[in-house]
Amino acid sequence: MALSRSAPRRRSVLVLLVLTSLTLITVDVRGGGGGPLRTLKDASADLFAPAQEAVDDALAPVADWFDGVFSAGDLRAENRRLRRRLDALEGRAARSRAALAENRQLRALARLPFLEDVPAVVAEVVAGAPGNFESTLVVNKGRADGVVPGMPVVTGAGLVGRISDASRRRATVLLITDRTSGVAVRLVRSGGTGVAQGRPGGRLRLEFVTAETPVRHGELVVTAGLQNSAFPAGIPVARVASVRRLPGELTKTIELTPTAEVGRLALVKVLQWPQPGGGG
Repeated sequence: MALSRSAPRRRSVLVLLVLTSLTLITVDVRGGGGGPLRTLKDASADLFAPAQEAVDDALAPVADWFDGVFSAGDLRAENRRLRRRLDALEGRAARSRAALAENRQLRALARLPFLEDVPAVVAEVVAGAPGNFESTLVVNKGRADGVVPGMPVVTGAGLVGRISDASRRRATVLLITDRTSGVAVRLVRSGGTGVAQGRPGGRLRLEFVTAETPVRHGELVVTAGLQNSAFPAGIPVARVASVRRLPGELTKTIELTPTAEVGRLALVKVLQWPQPGGGG
């Protein structure tokens, strides 16, 4: 019963406080808000401040929801615009990187110290290997440009392969890493000679090197340039990756890593080197 009697009393006090605040506000507007009235007004504001803050906190999520509803469309449009701009910038950056890489390859092809006097044709790689049975590339120059089967193909890093077939405007390059490819080579330090034979996995194996020939890890291997050779002498081919000799064997097993990245080529140079027997 005490609780039921106190509830109407609290409501009466609240109504009285509201009326008092409204009266003070009216008097303050009319009289300029000075003196005791100002003091009462401030006290009333302090009294109602907690209630006002509670109302603001309760209504804040609702206001945020309405703001989100009305601004969602604008945000999605802005997001699409920013995404298109980002895609355009990424495309431009990719084209710039490709142009820089091509420029570096052109500069490297323009200064080949091992081929100063050999005429050549610069060609663009337009296709990779068609299957797993051979390692080939297709370039956009052919017989109409003076490219015929047998001609060596190089980059600034060294030997890539040789032309295996040519049409009027296209030619196929058999890479040195193909298992059917063999190149007569020479070890730069020792002078020993052998044959760099293509191996699976993008490597080469140096064969027909005697066990007495000193071979060092990292040693450069270049084309031997023997008489009537299909390749000029001194073209970098590979570096020694590993050397081992099994007991009882007369030769060493020498694995090589090509100096040219044959799987990542955009531009090459076809050497118009005289072919044994007149070429194709």
